[in-house]
Amino acid sequence: MTTQIKVTHTLNAPRELVFKALTESDHLKNWWGPKGWTFEVSKSDFRPGGVFHYSQKPADGNKMWVKFKYDEMIAPEKIVYTSFFSDEVGNTVRAPFDANWPMEIMNIITLTEDEDKTTITMVVSPVSPTEEEIKSFEDSKEMAREGYSGTFNQLAEYLTKI
Repeated sequence: MTTQIKVTHTLNAPRELVFKALTESDHLKNWWGPKGWTFEVSKSDFRPGGVFHYSQKPADGNKMWVKFKYDEMIAPEKIVYTSFFSDEVGNTVRAPFDANWPMEIMNIITLTEDEDKTTITMVVSPVSPTEEEIKSFEDSKEMAREGYSGTFNQLAEYLTKI
């Protein structure tokens, strides 16, 4: 059994624009993350070996830091990165919401275009998880899928404004 989450979302925008929205912090800050949360970019270097480090904070909660390390970027069709929860300086830490959440998550995003519509396919899977991390990931699949779908809905709304 493969432990993964797969989300597909079709957007009314050309692939090049969707790719930019995924790889430029001036765009990301307008739609990424849970609705209503504040979002601040600490570092953005969108290239293989580069890092995207940001914080997100709910209105009634604590700031969480997240770091992406890009492994592959093929404009405008594919982005591969590993994501981690981190501290303010970028050190990997346990997820603040679940002590058994996997330490590293591999994210593979592919973009396909058909007549000015772009389909994003995102596959998310833990990297070298423990048994406890697999259970936590599996137990959270539906919540995570809903979160990614909500984020892509925000992207769809944002794309109508630019």
